[in-house]
Amino acid sequence: MNQQISLDTLTKEQRQAVTHQGTPLLILAGAGSGKTRALTYKAAYLIAEKNVLPEQILLTTFTNKAAEEMQSRVFALTNQKLPFTGTFHSLCARMLRMHGNAIGIGQDFVIYDTNDQVDAIKMVMQELGLDPQTIKPKGVAAAIDSAKNELINPSEYENFARGPFQQAVARIYRAYQLRLFEYHALDFTDLLTKTVYLFQQSDSVRNHYQHQFQHVLIDEYQDTNKAQYALTKLWLGPHQNLCVVGDASQAIYSWRGADYHNLLSLETDFPNLTTIRLEQNFRSTQNILDAAFGVINQNQLHPILKLWTESSDGEKVNLYAAQDEYDEARYIAKQVKQYQRNGGLLADNAVLFRTNAQSRVFEEVFMEQSIPYVLVGGVKFYERKEVKDIIAYIRLIYNPADKVSRKRLEKVGKRRLAAVESWQTSQKDIESLTPLQILEGVIESSNYLGRFDPNNPEDQARIENVAELKSVAASFPTLETFLENIALSEAISRNRQSEDAVTLMTLHASKGLEFNQVFIAGMEEGIFPHSRSINSRPDLEEERRLCYVGMTRAQQKLYLSFASRRMYFGVQSQNPISRFIEEIPEEVLNTNLRAKQTRVTVDDSLVSDFMSGKIDIDAFLDS
Repeated sequence: MNQQISLDTLTKEQRQAVTHQGTPLLILAGAGSGKTRALTYKAAYLIAEKNVLPEQILLTTFTNKAAEEMQSRVFALTNQKLPFTGTFHSLCARMLRMHGNAIGIGQDFVIYDTNDQVDAIKMVMQELGLDPQTIKPKGVAAAIDSAKNELINPSEYENFARGPFQQAVARIYRAYQLRLFEYHALDFTDLLTKTVYLFQQSDSVRNHYQHQFQHVLIDEYQDTNKAQYALTKLWLGPHQNLCVVGDASQAIYSWRGADYHNLLSLETDFPNLTTIRLEQNFRSTQNILDAAFGVINQNQLHPILKLWTESSDGEKVNLYAAQDEYDEARYIAKQVKQYQRNGGLLADNAVLFRTNAQSRVFEEVFMEQSIPYVLVGGVKFYERKEVKDIIAYIRLIYNPADKVSRKRLEKVGKRRLAAVESWQTSQKDIESLTPLQILEGVIESSNYLGRFDPNNPEDQARIENVAELKSVAASFPTLETFLENIALSEAISRNRQSEDAVTLMTLHASKGLEFNQVFIAGMEEGIFPHSRSINSRPDLEEERRLCYVGMTRAQQKLYLSFASRRMYFGVQSQNPISRFIEEIPEEVLNTNLRAKQTRVTVDDSLVSDFMSGKIDIDAFLDS
């Protein structure tokens, strides 16, 4: 007998979403608005009140953790498990195991991860006589994944390929798919595209699942790509019992192929779509929500939710103008220690930043001040492979007898090592060079960065990590002190373990999490928003969404910081304050720093007059 459930703890809008019947439903759910609660209650309500069988519900999301959480919540409410709950990829793998023979895929297929995929592409490139130094295998893998996410097959890709790189990818793509078929293998993206193909080609399979899935429930719909959107419609039968949850303001994964426009397309594909907005927030104070709204409301390409809370206004958002990156990190460390002295846990604190490379200063300062930390979604700075590789080159220059470094570098590439040794020999007085000069000589002579594709986000992060090492090198007068500092930092980091620790993470990694006290560092133009995004409106809007996501992780206290000057990638920079801070309403900011750095637009003719001597510096500045 089904277990009865109570909806008394839900808000009016949540109850409307849970009990809605008859038309496809879009739940626009803001940050901290209880979307997971609404979705799991809906599944439980269908079982307990509408006599829907658990196997007639498909419930999917984007991470195994989220899927497990929803499964456990439904079980707690109904004492029943949903057999078709999981990520898109896990559900597709299951369907292909059962029915893939209909399109020539046997049950015994293996799933290639990213490394397997790149290895297979390297093999194909070798067979085709293509140079991996000229055409990067990781870049090829990213291009093929992007094509698959858009449901573009090898033949279609060949038709629109333009330029040497795309034309090379077209050749590799076709041969790569043949190799996967030969090896009885599917890569991660194939799980989606092959399932789309299965449902398109097999009437019996499609009809079977469309009859079985009386209700299709999908979380985080703003993160779906074209293949996942196609699956949504293929899974959905004539009953049209679709419920999707999403928030365009939290769409931050376009670089993975996610397209928030899929939320907007629902209105076109389902003219009778019902939309319910969840705008009551259960996480943050009103001041934090108002600050976040001031930022996200500047976006114009997607709908914006105006979040509100029944809790208090709370403290105003704190803004700190640091002298440099070390002042910024020490200020944040001070606030963390104060929070701990007042009885709070370190684990209630998170420091968020735009790029992985920014973690280095916080790791250094937190170790210096004995503050335990955990770096989420990444490897500690000095343990990152690219950083260790470059340091190994420098160690070998300092000590040619270092066989451990030599062995490591021979694996990186014997020709690269020979080039560095040749550069070292060419320096008449290498002892007179600064650590920064030696580092730059190593990077240039080894062509180490040539291993990476700057258009690949993961490779871009590696390039930035190597560049950030320049900031470290610039701080030391001798190679000895530089290497000694790194060795000590590594030793301290390895020896310091604690369950109660501050979380350091990128803004992307913070999505879905919450902390009592949040610090967003590096709020400067060119850092956040990132320099790669400033000249593109869609990219800038995604940066703004990323800022919104970061701000709405905070429950009680939010700190934003920027530096007047910053050693960034080995160069002393003085960037203006981030436009995102300027977009926050004055009344919710706890600062007297509104008379701050600004972006100035200067008339070209004025610059010309100044450069030619027609006006002096005072007249130029006064203008």
